[in-house]
Amino acid sequence: MAGGWRIILTIGQPITKLTPFGGFSAETAGGMTIVANAIFGIPVSTTHTITGAIVGVGATRRLSAVRWGITRRIVWAWILTIPGAALFGAALFKAVASCASKPSPASPVQSGS
Repeated sequence: MAGGWRIILTIGQPITKLTPFGGFSAETAGGMTIVANAIFGIPVSTTHTITGAIVGVGATRRLSAVRWGITRRIVWAWILTIPGAALFGAALFKAVASCASKPSPASPVQSGS
Protein backbone atom coordinates (compact mmCIF):
# COMPACT_ATOMS: atom_id res chain seq x y z
CA MET A 1 0.00 0.00 0.00
CA ALA A 2 2.84 2.45 0.70
CA GLY A 3 4.23 2.03 -2.83
CA GLY A 4 0.87 2.81 -4.39
CA TRP A 5 0.53 5.94 -2.29
CA ARG A 6 3.95 7.16 -3.48
CA ILE A 7 2.83 6.72 -7.09
CA ILE A 8 -0.37 8.62 -6.37
CA LEU A 9 1.65 11.44 -4.79
CA THR A 10 4.09 11.59 -7.72
CA ILE A 11 1.44 11.56 -10.44
CA GLY A 12 -1.53 13.00 -8.57
CA GLN A 13 -0.27 15.93 -6.55
CA PRO A 14 0.79 18.00 -9.58
CA ILE A 15 -2.66 17.46 -11.13
CA THR A 16 -4.88 17.97 -8.08
CA LYS A 17 -4.66 17.87 -4.29
CA LEU A 18 -5.44 14.33 -3.19
CA THR A 19 -6.51 13.01 0.17
CA PRO A 20 -5.86 9.38 1.15
CA PHE A 21 -9.53 8.63 0.36
CA GLY A 22 -9.19 10.30 -3.04
CA GLY A 23 -6.00 8.35 -3.76
CA PHE A 24 -7.71 5.10 -2.78
CA SER A 25 -10.66 5.95 -5.01
CA ALA A 26 -8.39 6.78 -7.95
CA GLU A 27 -6.36 3.57 -7.57
CA THR A 28 -9.50 1.48 -7.24
CA ALA A 29 -11.11 3.08 -10.28
CA GLY A 30 -7.90 2.67 -12.28
CA GLY A 31 -7.60 -0.98 -11.26
CA MET A 32 -11.23 -1.71 -12.11
CA THR A 33 -10.79 -0.03 -15.50
CA ILE A 34 -7.74 -2.16 -16.26
CA VAL A 35 -9.50 -5.39 -15.23
CA ALA A 36 -12.62 -4.54 -17.25
CA ASN A 37 -10.52 -3.83 -20.34
CA ALA A 38 -8.49 -7.00 -19.82
CA ILE A 39 -11.69 -9.06 -19.74
CA PHE A 40 -12.58 -7.71 -23.18
CA GLY A 41 -9.00 -8.02 -24.44
CA ILE A 42 -8.50 -4.28 -24.87
CA PRO A 43 -4.92 -3.13 -24.21
CA VAL A 44 -4.68 -0.06 -21.98
CA SER A 45 -1.88 1.89 -20.34
CA THR A 46 -1.83 1.75 -16.56
CA THR A 47 -0.37 5.25 -16.44
CA HIS A 48 -3.17 6.61 -18.61
CA THR A 49 -5.87 4.95 -16.54
CA ILE A 50 -4.54 6.10 -13.17
CA THR A 51 -4.01 9.64 -14.48
CA GLY A 52 -7.56 9.73 -15.82
CA ALA A 53 -8.86 8.45 -12.50
CA ILE A 54 -6.92 11.15 -10.63
CA VAL A 55 -8.39 13.83 -12.89
CA GLY A 56 -11.84 12.35 -12.24
CA VAL A 57 -11.34 12.43 -8.47
CA GLY A 58 -10.18 16.05 -8.63
CA ALA A 59 -13.08 17.03 -10.87
CA THR A 60 -15.62 15.63 -8.39
CA ARG A 61 -14.65 18.37 -5.92
CA ARG A 62 -14.86 21.07 -8.58
CA LEU A 63 -13.47 21.49 -12.09
CA SER A 64 -11.13 24.26 -10.94
CA ALA A 65 -9.50 21.83 -8.48
CA VAL A 66 -7.76 20.17 -11.45
CA ARG A 67 -4.67 21.91 -12.79
CA TRP A 68 -5.70 21.76 -16.43
CA GLY A 69 -2.43 23.21 -17.71
CA ILE A 70 -0.47 20.25 -16.33
CA THR A 71 -3.16 17.84 -17.48
CA ARG A 72 -3.04 19.32 -20.99
CA ARG A 73 0.76 18.88 -21.11
CA ILE A 74 0.41 15.23 -20.05
CA VAL A 75 -2.18 14.57 -22.76
CA TRP A 76 0.00 16.22 -25.42
CA ALA A 77 2.93 14.08 -24.29
CA TRP A 78 0.77 10.96 -24.76
CA ILE A 79 -0.36 12.09 -28.21
CA LEU A 80 3.18 12.86 -29.36
CA THR A 81 4.76 9.76 -27.81
CA ILE A 82 3.16 7.23 -30.17
CA PRO A 83 4.20 8.82 -33.50
CA GLY A 84 7.56 9.84 -32.02
CA ALA A 85 8.31 6.29 -30.91
CA ALA A 86 7.12 4.98 -34.30
CA LEU A 87 9.50 7.29 -36.17
CA PHE A 88 12.38 6.42 -33.87
CA GLY A 89 11.64 2.69 -34.21
CA ALA A 90 11.52 2.95 -38.01
CA ALA A 91 14.81 4.87 -38.15
CA LEU A 92 16.52 2.40 -35.82
CA PHE A 93 15.19 -0.56 -37.82
CA LYS A 94 16.49 0.96 -41.08
CA ALA A 95 19.90 1.63 -39.52
CA VAL A 96 20.24 -1.88 -38.10
CA ALA A 97 18.90 -3.52 -41.28
CA SER A 98 21.35 -1.62 -43.47
CA CYS A 99 24.27 -2.63 -41.24
CA ALA A 100 23.15 -6.26 -41.13
CA SER A 101 22.71 -6.56 -44.91
CA LYS A 102 26.26 -5.40 -45.72
CA PRO A 103 28.80 -8.27 -45.95
CA SER A 104 31.57 -7.95 -43.42
CA PRO A 105 35.09 -7.56 -44.85
CA ALA A 106 36.28 -10.70 -43.04
CA SER A 107 33.70 -13.02 -44.64
CA PRO A 108 34.72 -14.70 -47.90
CA VAL A 109 32.76 -13.81 -51.01
CA GLN A 110 31.23 -16.87 -52.65
CA SER A 111 31.63 -17.26 -56.36
CA GLY A 112 28.93 -18.54 -58.62
CA SER A 113 30.72 -21.87 -59.42
